[in-house]
This record gives sequence, structure tokens and C-alpha cells, in this order.
Amino acid sequence: METAALPLAALGQQLITELQASGLRLENPQAGAAARKGGAGPTDHKAVTVEGRTVMVPVHGDAALASPFLARAPDARGVSVLERNGLAVGRVEFPRQPKFYKLQTLDGIPYSKIAQLHGADVLATTVLQTCIRYGRRSTSCQFCAIGESLREGRTINRKTPEQLAEVARAAVLLDGVKHMVMTTGTPNFTDRGAEILCESAFAVKAAVDLPIQAQCEPPDDAAWFLRLKDAGVDALGMHLEAVTPEVRQRVMPGKASVTIPEYLKAFEDAVQVFGRGQVSTYILAGLGDSDAAILEMCERLIGLGVYPFVVPFVPVGGTPLAQHPSPSAAAMRGLLAPLGRMLVAGGLKSADIKAGCGKCGACSSLASYEQGAAEVRAHAG
Repeated sequence: METAALPLAALGQQLITELQASGLRLENPQAGAAARKGGAGPTDHKAVTVEGRTVMVPVHGDAALASPFLARAPDARGVSVLERNGLAVGRVEFPRQPKFYKLQTLDGIPYSKIAQLHGADVLATTVLQTCIRYGRRSTSCQFCAIGESLREGRTINRKTPEQLAEVARAAVLLDGVKHMVMTTGTPNFTDRGAEILCESAFAVKAAVDLPIQAQCEPPDDAAWFLRLKDAGVDALGMHLEAVTPEVRQRVMPGKASVTIPEYLKAFEDAVQVFGRGQVSTYILAGLGDSDAAILEMCERLIGLGVYPFVVPFVPVGGTPLAQHPSPSAAAMRGLLAPLGRMLVAGGLKSADIKAGCGKCGACSSLASYEQGAAEVRAHAG
């Protein structure tokens, strides 16, 4: 990796992209907050602070175990030397275990089984840990491990609104959490989880002033978008994952029954309620879609006012795609650089999102490309 001639911002951008593509070996796996293994995403990752930015980096799985990157045990200040093939290339830190993890509900459920800290300051929960598509390989998303953490007892199936409100308040007061992500397994073929997200968001907002992103498949009735907003949801995520019908049918045969035109109509309706930039979608690079197809879809989404959060696919153990490779750092640079320019031209900024994955940005280096494109545009103007 040639680094000497790179400015600090570009060095951090390149390092993050490479770490997320290659993964990271840990001399001390206990450093910082515990890594998540299995379950809903991001999983098999660990929060790592690189050049002042906290990102999620794969630390489990065959690829991570063979990574050229190694984080040495942290020193007394919590700083770790980062090596690549035995040569020091930088320093990283690991966010500490959050204080709210030490607490439990009155009926004895640890707070960490109800919600988790993602990145540096995001509270995340899977409100319903089961999905109607998950039980059969003919319908399940081939990359999904939503049932694994439930099977191993690391979470509970249904987080009640009261439990979520209790944990959210504690996370804000004890750990300075800034926003919250509520996702869900799909419980039915009608509202597709919107109803339980409404109940959950309403309870959290009654307990603490915390921006919330809700995530679900497009509900069958656009009226749910206004109901979600009225319940306290500030931003909405509806995740395409893949952008071409062929790849969608192959990797998520059940979810592909909700077609791309249906998603686009749902995006259009949701933007009318939440506003430009407050609706987003997750797109996984490396599942088989070409860069051209991903960028073409991103251009359409940006035109609708939807933030396309493109992240590298990371295989999760116990899933059919456990051995599917992640895209290389070079491939991600080739995709994220033009996307960053498209976002700037379209007037969408991750920093302007009120809550959620795009605002957090920890699972992709997209935000750094967006910021770089903005700086170039400003200097040119």
C-alpha cells in the first residue's frame, strides 16, 4: 500500500476501504466493545476508530482471519498499532463497552439483549428477531443470519415497546447515544413490520428525545408512512440489497417478490412524507450486480431523494453465502468514488440524515468519498 504521498484525509479513506474489504486480525480480541458474531447485521464486525472516524470492520470469518491487517494490543491510552503484513501503517482505537450493557430489566433481561451499540453513538435493535422468509432456503435471504443470535440465546425474539424505551433512555443518559435504528424481521405480507415499528417508536419518543430510523420492507399501503412519522420515526430505510431482478431472485428469492418497481413507488411515496434525504436504502456491493447497474440505480434513487447507502458485502458464518467473497478495496473505490460525486451533485448529504445507517456511515467508507467530492466541488467553484 503506497501511503507516503497521500494527504491525511485520503490516507484515512483508503485505509478504511481496505480494512472493510480485508477485515482485521486482533492481537487482543477483548479490546474495546465486544464484537458481534452471527445475527442481524452488521454482524461479525467490530467497531474501530480510524483517523477519528468509527467504522465497522469484519473480524470473524475466514477472510478476516487471513487479513494482512493486524491490530496490536492497545496501550495504556487505548491506542493500538495497526500493521499491514508486519509493517506499521497507522494507529486505531476501539470504542469501549457501553455502560448500559451492565444493566438489566426488572424481569432480568440484560439490556444488551434488547439493543446494541453500533459504531460510536448509535443504538440499534431488531424489534422482531424472526422473519416469515427465514425458515426456508427457498424464500430466505441467502446472506441473512437473523435467527442465529436468537437460537444461541444472545437476544430475545420480541422487544416490547416498554423495554425499548427503557434501554434507549439509559443509552442516552449513560453513553451519549445520538440516534437509534429500529429494524425488524418481516412478520407478514401486509404492513411488513410497520405496525410494530410504530408502537416501538412511539414508546421510545415518549421516554427520551432521540432521533429514530425505522427499517422495513415496503408496506402494502402507503398510509403507513404517515403513521410511522406520526409515531415518532424521523427517517426510513427500505433496503433493496441488490439492484437487478436476476441477482435479487438468486440471493433473496422471497424478498424479490416485492419488485423493484414496487420499491421505487414506495420510495417516491415515503419521500413525500419524510422529505428528501430522509429515506434511504442499503445496497450490498459484491453480490453480482455490476458497478454500472448499481450506479444507474443510485442515480434514479438520488433523483427521487433517496440516499443509496452502498456497503461491501461481508459473508456471515452459517449462511449459504458464508464462502462468497467480499469485493476488493479497489472495486469499492471504483464504485464509491463516482457515487460520492453523484450524491454531491444531487444535494444529498449523509450528515443531513436525521438518524440511521446512512448518517452513522460505519459500515461503508461512502461518507468519506462524499466529503471528498464536496471539497473538490467547493474548490472548483
